[in-house]
Amino acid sequence: MMTSYPAPINPIRTRIGWIGTGVMGGAMASRLLSAGYSVTIYARNPSKIVHLQSQGALLADSPVDICKNDVIFTMLGHPSDVRQIVLENLIPFLNQNTVIIDHTSSHPVLAKQIFDAARERDCWAVDAPVSGGDIGAKEGKLAILAGGNEDVVKWLNPLFDVLGKGTFMGGPGKGQSCKIANQIVVGANMLGLSEGLVFAERAGLDKKKFVEAVKGGAAGSMVMELFGERMIERDFRPGGFTEYMVKDLGMGLDVGAEEGDDVVVLPGAALNKQMFSAMVGNGDGKLGTQGLITVIERINGK
Repeated sequence: MMTSYPAPINPIRTRIGWIGTGVMGGAMASRLLSAGYSVTIYARNPSKIVHLQSQGALLADSPVDICKNDVIFTMLGHPSDVRQIVLENLIPFLNQNTVIIDHTSSHPVLAKQIFDAARERDCWAVDAPVSGGDIGAKEGKLAILAGGNEDVVKWLNPLFDVLGKGTFMGGPGKGQSCKIANQIVVGANMLGLSEGLVFAERAGLDKKKFVEAVKGGAAGSMVMELFGERMIERDFRPGGFTEYMVKDLGMGLDVGAEEGDDVVVLPGAALNKQMFSAMVGNGDGKLGTQGLITVIERINGK
């Protein structure tokens, strides 16, 4: 397949369908609208996308209506949502040559099933979860981790470039595997930052000075850049829900068993899943993952 499949992407010609307009999905759809693309959106609650309609978005009455477009994006919550909407309510009605991109953090096995189902209809599916949070979505700086057919991913680059930077990770499911690995690293960094800030406060340090002093050294990370000040200012508005981090880490811990392979032993990821699960248990599952610091504070009697 050539990268011109089936015709080069063009804002005037390429019709975009979108399902999933939460914190991340809404910001991503907004960027495509700003870039001049025609975007049709299906939303269970249309009142929540008035701001996107003001940018020119069209409203679909059902997921089936989305299938009329050339490229369809989904950004959903859980693998069960992906199975229901993508596998059961989109793919059976796709037109030939449609490409469907699932940005949801989902399961590699499900991504492979979707890819195979799409090919049966002479279509393509790309699993392309993202990293970068709400700020990355708004600024078009997301890391897009794409699995599927390499030529199709190359063909999609004009769209990915509006949202951030796309990287082809391998065959179907590899994007999802990369996102799980990403979350294992992010979760570990988030826990370390939370504990470091709690320790710094107990030691009588100015927390802002602490972050400023160490961020240029080995302790520095993108997690610190994105979430250090938010933690200090008690800003727990979600870029991604904590309950989704629990989901992602859980997939990392059981993905081998799901595929019939040996489970990878990940003691750090298991501990982090417990910590984020404690946050959910405290009623904070809809807060941002930076709220993990509240769990460490509670353990320390604050």
